Amino acid sequence: MRERTLIIIKPDGVERGYADQILDRFKEKGFTIVERRDMTISRALAEKHYAEHKGKPFYPSLVDYITSGPVVVAILEGENGIAEARALMGPTDPQKAPPGTIRGDFGESIDRNTIHGSDSPESARREIALFFGEDEA
Repeated sequence: MRERTLIIIKPDGVERGYADQILDRFKEKGFTIVERRDMTISRALAEKHYAEHKGKPFYPSLVDYITSGPVVVAILEGENGIAEARALMGPTDPQKAPPGTIRGDFGESIDRNTIHGSDSPESARREIALFFGEDEA
């Protein structure tokens, strides 16, 4: 089943020049880039995006980091898109991510792990709507 997911190449990935290389990995795996936006995320948008984590000790640093510099936000579409994208990204902690995954190859630390991806169909719809509008979700 083809499904859409949202990815964000975080400030560390953009700053180090990996955005196009990361998107190419998704294309090589059969994903279509439906839409791409280069932007700096506002604090208000970051707070909505990470709303589920509000009140957790790491929430302020999540918001601070994702708003600290330019990012690339993209809607990807592919077979079993969410699961396949998450497999390509690898575990959240780059130290536990195998070589060949995006986080394994490009992530620096759990805080600077290069990429975010939707973790369920519900979060994909919500995140796509936040960044691209309801019509794309």
